[in-house]
Parts: sequence; structure tokens; C-alpha cells
Amino acid sequence: MWVSGTLWLARTPALLRRRWLPAPGCRRSAATTYSASADPSRVRALVYEHHGHPAKVVELKNLELPAVGGSDVHVRMLAAPVNPSDINMIQGNYGLLPKLPAVGGNEGVGQVVAVGSSVTGVKPGDWVIPAAAGLGTWRTQAVFKEEALIAVPSDIPLQSAATLSVNPCTAYRMLVDFEQLRPGDSVIQNASNSGVGQAVIQIAAALGLRTINVVRDRPDIQTLTDKLKNLGAEHVITEEELRKPETKNLFKDTPPPRLALNCVGGKSSTELLRYLAACSFLRISNFGAFGCPSGRRTTVQPSSRS
Repeated sequence: MWVSGTLWLARTPALLRRRWLPAPGCRRSAATTYSASADPSRVRALVYEHHGHPAKVVELKNLELPAVGGSDVHVRMLAAPVNPSDINMIQGNYGLLPKLPAVGGNEGVGQVVAVGSSVTGVKPGDWVIPAAAGLGTWRTQAVFKEEALIAVPSDIPLQSAATLSVNPCTAYRMLVDFEQLRPGDSVIQNASNSGVGQAVIQIAAALGLRTINVVRDRPDIQTLTDKLKNLGAEHVITEEELRKPETKNLFKDTPPPRLALNCVGGKSSTELLRYLAACSFLRISNFGAFGCPSGRRTTVQPSSRS
């Protein structure tokens, strides 16, 4: 789900529903009910003053826009997604918690409106994303310190820019931090249609890596398969197919994976482990490492489920 100029859903259960909400100045659907205030110094934001269920503690409020100081950047938010980490932060069970009251949202993309006299890294018109979590992107506009922002190209899709700072970064770190992979090596992962999974597919393809992608079975499995292959997936198989003995034939033409990425757990992670090459890494979703047979090594990584 997305938050932008239309912040009317703050008090509804739709907070957890995926939806694209256009920013002010963009074409809006008939369902959009919010229009920006005529007062440019007023900001509308989704704010929570204490932790709890998002539908109960998040409120749509008017905030005052601070004056732009020498090292400040005035940003108009273009789009911001709702990530599971955003929900966890509001609930109070995330590893990083901002000081309350807080504006929700860890990800998003905005456009620079004005900059302070000492700002050199960005200029009006540039697109920017948060440099770290907890910035509070669920608002129409804001004034941030320059160091809190990273400039990104403005010719990439809006949704890609708005989701650049969490899932793709996670995918990249998992691919490069735990095994010395070379072009031609293979990686196996489950929940491959998750946000992180799709990022893994695309980054792996760019690095010359081959991917075996496991997904849950569904009526439209061919549609999903085609989508993932269009992103760069080499193989797409279901959880059920992963457990079949004939799946080993897959590795007649594909080398055994040197890295496995798991965010499902249970039998699925066990099956991933069976196909790992010796002395390889399994990334698992729950905290805590466990020993692997045949000299295989493990480390840990929480990730998004499909």
C-alpha cells in the first residue's frame, strides 16, 4: 500500500491494504478525497503519539512546516509505501523506535522544493529518499537535514524510487556479504515473489548469477512464473515441486547453489538446505544460527514473506 498526498486512510483498516495513492499534482482516482491545504506552511501527516495497533493509534494531523535553515532541505513527498517494518515500528516491537510523537513511514521519495544556503548535495527539483530508517515519510512535505537524504535519479519509476531503501538494499547485502559469488554461480531462495525476493532476482541477474526461485503454488502459477522470469529468474518452482526427487535433475545444467535465502522456515528451509553445495550459506528468517550437515554453514537474516 502507498501513502502520498492522499492521507485520508489513516483511520481505516485499509492501512494494511496495498494501494497506490497519487501525490498532489498527479492524476487522482475518484476514490481520492484529500486535496492539499492552500496554506504552504501547513503539513498533513500520519502521526502516532503512543505505540499500538496502527488503525487505533495513527491519526491524520496538521503540522507546522519549520523554516528552512542553512543545512536544511524542504521536501514535497511524492510517494511512500507501507512496509511491514513501518507497522512494527508503530506497534513498538521494531529494533529502532523513533521518539514519540512520530510521523510514520521509513521509505518514500520526495522532490526538493528549496534548500538552505549551505546545502551543496541537492538542488530544487531533485528526487531524494531517506538515508536511514525512522525519517517519517507519511506526510505531504517536510524540512529535513541534508545528511538525512540521498539523491536518486528522477527518471526511474516513482514506485521503484519510493521502495529503493529497504528491500533492494536487503537483497544486495544478502547476495554479497556472506559468500564470494562469481558469475555463473547459483542462488536458491523461497518466497521469491516477495519484495526482497524480486529484488534478489533482478540484482542476481545483473551480477551474472543464476537463481532457483521457490514460490507457493497457486491457480495463476504460470502468470507468476512468467513475471519472475521476465525479471531475470532462471528457474521458478513451487514448494511442492521442490520436495520431489526429480527436482535434482534441475542441477544437471545448473550448479548446486552456493547461497540459499530463506524467509519461510520449517520444511521449506530444510528443502533449501538439501540442495546447497557443501560449504555454502543458508540465510534464515528467524534470529539464531544453527549447524548444517556436510560442513554447510549458516547465518541469519530476517526478510519479507510473500
